[in-house]
Parts: sequence; structure tokens; C-alpha cells
Amino acid sequence: MPANNEDIPATFVQHAADILADTSAGLTGTQIVRATAAYAVEYNVTVPHPSYPYDAGNKRTALYENVMAFAPSQRYRILKELCDHPSFGTTPNAERKALKVRLVTTYHHLDPRDTPSEINETLVEETKHWLSGFSEAQSLYSQALEKYEHGAFSRNLLDDLRLSLEKLLCRLFSNEKSLENQIPLLGTYIKDHGGSPELANMFVKLIDYYAKYHNSYVKHDDAVVEEEIEFIFEITSSFMKHLVRLRKLV
Repeated sequence: MPANNEDIPATFVQHAADILADTSAGLTGTQIVRATAAYAVEYNVTVPHPSYPYDAGNKRTALYENVMAFAPSQRYRILKELCDHPSFGTTPNAERKALKVRLVTTYHHLDPRDTPSEINETLVEETKHWLSGFSEAQSLYSQALEKYEHGAFSRNLLDDLRLSLEKLLCRLFSNEKSLENQIPLLGTYIKDHGGSPELANMFVKLIDYYAKYHNSYVKHDDAVVEEEIEFIFEITSSFMKHLVRLRKLV
């Protein structure tokens, strides 16, 4: 579906309603009315189905028609937040996850809370430049950046960053080892490419703690410390930028 600079199309809203109001795994009719009525009060919008029971044929239609009553940026916020409605609990759902990903990646320009990234922009651009010859690592890095900029998927973006670094090391070392199993090779790589022994030792310790950090805090969304994401993003960027630069200097 092509992006629209001004709206979220009715077809997308219908698709979202089909998932969010699914008969067996979706919101109930009462939940739909309560949620959309709260947004209606907040935005001073009149919705066609403000109470339950409603005269819509089914709950998917009720959700669709209520969401369509809002302005584009309001629709974006409503759909994004409904994907994480408390009634869904913590049980993962592939359809809701895919819906949220598509919403964020296609219509993020409508996010009323969207703000410029706080990450060091120069560092990010330099890292993207140095990763230009490593397509898999670069793609994962870009995905992480996009998720960070739009405030979504804290756990997922950290997973993307870790995997981006891992894929880069696989290319640099010509193997398919996990990040933890690359650590013994890092010191030798840095020294062989002109790095000082002290930097090599520091790098090895940092990557070791980096891997342990991910294993401890990135297994569950509720374990991610939001205030640390910017730091993890920047240190990952610095790791990758320096490793590729060393390779280019030889």
C-alpha cells in the first residue's frame, strides 16, 4: 500500500478493524465503544457509535466507522494505541504486531508526537556511511533507527541493533558465529588492523558487557530501560563505525 501524505486510507482502517476487532482474538464491543468514546471526548469528535449496544452490524464495522470519524493524525494515534490495548495482555499476536509495524513504517508522518531523534545525528550518518558495504547490517541498523525515531518497539529495536553488529562481525571475520562467540576474535582483529593493545582489551570487555546487557534486559519488553536506549544506540554505532574503519585502513 503506498503511503499517503495526508491520510490513512479507509482500506487500511478496515484492515486494522478486522484485526483489532477479530471475533475470537480482538476487542469486545464494549471495549471498542469505551476506547473510541474516550478519544471522542478528548478530541471533541462525534462518533457514530458512542454507546453499547450499537446499531452497527458487527464490532468490526463499529470500530471502523468510529475510527473514520477522526482526523488522520488522530486515527494514527488511536490505531497505534489500540494495538497495545491492555485487554490483549502480554500474549504476542503476529497479526497485531504486523499491523503496528505497517502503521508505524507507512504512516509515521501522521504521528502527532513524532519528534526528531535525540541520537547524535552525525554519528548515525557516519555509521550508515561506513555500513554501506554491509547490506544486511545496514538494513538492520536502519530498521532500528526508524523504530527509535517513532517511539515503537523498544525491545525490537535493541534486537535489531545487536543483530546488526553480529552480522557485521560475521562479514568481517568470515564466519557465522553468534555475538558472544565473536568476542575472542575481536582483540586480535583490532591489533592486527593497527589498534593499540589497550583499545583491543577495552573493546573486548565492552562487547562482553554489551552482550550480557542484551541477554539481561532485552528478553522482555518490560525489562527495557527506556532511558538507556539512546546510549545503547550510540555505543553500537561507535562499535560498528570503528570496526569498519579499521578494516578500510589496512
